[in-house]
Amino acid sequence: MIRVLVADDEPMVRRGVRAVLATASDIDVVAEAADGHRAVELAQLHRPRVAVLDIRMPGVDGLRAAAEIRRTVPTTGVVMLTTFGEDDYILRALGDGAAGFLIKSGEPEELITGVRAVADGAAYLSPKVAARVVAHLASGGTGARAERQAAARRRVEALTPRERQVLAFLGAGLTNGQIARRLHVVEGTVKAHVSSILARLAVDNRAAAAVIAHEAGIIPPSASFG
Repeated sequence: MIRVLVADDEPMVRRGVRAVLATASDIDVVAEAADGHRAVELAQLHRPRVAVLDIRMPGVDGLRAAAEIRRTVPTTGVVMLTTFGEDDYILRALGDGAAGFLIKSGEPEELITGVRAVADGAAYLSPKVAARVVAHLASGGTGARAERQAAARRRVEALTPRERQVLAFLGAGLTNGQIARRLHVVEGTVKAHVSSILARLAVDNRAAAAVIAHEAGIIPPSASFG
């Protein structure tokens, strides 16, 4: 079972998230919190596999809670719930180690897919979130966009050919197991490649690496987030 913590200051949203996740036989919501401070306490107490956090909460917000959970309970993957217009928050959360981003107005099935992906060690960005992140990074104008894309390509070129393949599939939201099956290798080999990729790209998590893959334009045309 995938043990999940849900944190949102709106009771109706929490109940809705719980109700959606309850439809999945492999997911168990073990705790709920109405603010970031309580979310951190419950994460430390229950040690869930995934914490689903709203970005905006009173007191300790989702961003600070995510950073503290990643610091004190590193086995817990963090999925952020966002609304449009929070692009800067998403970029900050990437830096704090969040592995998944979902739009509150998205399809219920996407929530289950995202939780499962993060529980399996993958990065998951809702397709809408991925598009927003890439667009936001490119919002500085044509010159800035071209500069960022060129920088991403240079970083990717420093990888080995196999690492570039793994990064492309990682950027498309595939888990290590799925990548291993695509490349006909054992999962341990993919894990080793991912660790090397994160080190070479100087990023802390798969979601940040996925953004670089998008900026560099190496995502396979038949694959996408989710």
